[in-house]
Amino acid sequence: MIWLALSVVAIVAFVSIGYSIHARRTLQQHQRQYEALINVLRNEIQALTSSSIGMGHRLMDVENQLNITAEKQQELANRDPGVLAYNQAARLMEMGADVDDLVKNCGIGRPEAELMALLHKEIAAPNSRS
Repeated sequence: MIWLALSVVAIVAFVSIGYSIHARRTLQQHQRQYEALINVLRNEIQALTSSSIGMGHRLMDVENQLNITAEKQQELANRDPGVLAYNQAARLMEMGADVDDLVKNCGIGRPEAELMALLHKEIAAPNSRS
């Protein structure tokens, strides 16, 4: 009877050892797969980060060029007194000034002031319909 019990215990032990070895191999295989996946994801994140940094630098370059262009445009507008008068007239039109106000305050002629008023009405008309 003891031999039977010892035999059953030995068989259970061998089955347990076999299952443990199988489980360990399965875990090692899963670990290798997960490590490979982690490396792939790490490489993708690094590539995305590098491209984002590159796009950031390009965006900053474009922004700097835009600022330089805006400054040059403003300098050109400030050089020509006629343009300055028309810019002031446009701002006054946006604030609701009429033709007489433009002639009096901006130093432009009545025909130009009337033309600016017509243009302002045309530009404002599509915006008020929206």
